[in-house]
Amino acid sequence: MYEKYIKRILDFIFAIMLLIVLMPIMLVVSIAIKIEDPKGPILFKQERPGKDGKIFKVYKFRTMITETKRNGKELSDMERITKVGAFLRKTSIDELPQLFNIIRGEMSFIGPRPLLPQYLEYYTPEQMRRHEVKPGISGWAQVNGRNAISWEEKFELDVWYVDNQSFLLDLKIFCMTIYNVISGKGINNSQCETMPFFKGESKSV
Repeated sequence: MYEKYIKRILDFIFAIMLLIVLMPIMLVVSIAIKIEDPKGPILFKQERPGKDGKIFKVYKFRTMITETKRNGKELSDMERITKVGAFLRKTSIDELPQLFNIIRGEMSFIGPRPLLPQYLEYYTPEQMRRHEVKPGISGWAQVNGRNAISWEEKFELDVWYVDNQSFLLDLKIFCMTIYNVISGKGINNSQCETMPFFKGESKSV
């Protein structure tokens, strides 16, 4: 009952409310992004698999410069992240545009994070189960390590969430997310600003 009907209603209502309340902050962030790097867009859009693997476009505030090479050399993620972008990632403000994804019914506040479509061919059947629910802005894996844990651990936590989804669990994840954002816990992988590309064993092998 909760997963099929109530969660969607709550997602929609709270997403609308948050958009109204946070619109001034989002406007300031938009201006800051354009001031630091006028060439690029305000929003970063990328295709991601959602529920049942259906592809949709996820929205985020852009945190990197559009330039990918400099002096013939490929720039790393750390080199491309802007000062504004680093702050947005640390505070998770870069995720706010995903409120539009929630309103459209493509995402939920709580659920497994939507990852790259390229990863689909590498998931095991068990890992693929993370797509049995809508992806979320935050999830069980995010509040239990985020980028500080391995891909395999993330997927185990995602599947555990699929099997144990409930209102109380979502409320717990929401509260833990707020705490983690305030404390800065688990923001980045120890080696880089973003997780390395997932290279799990292909299902076709």
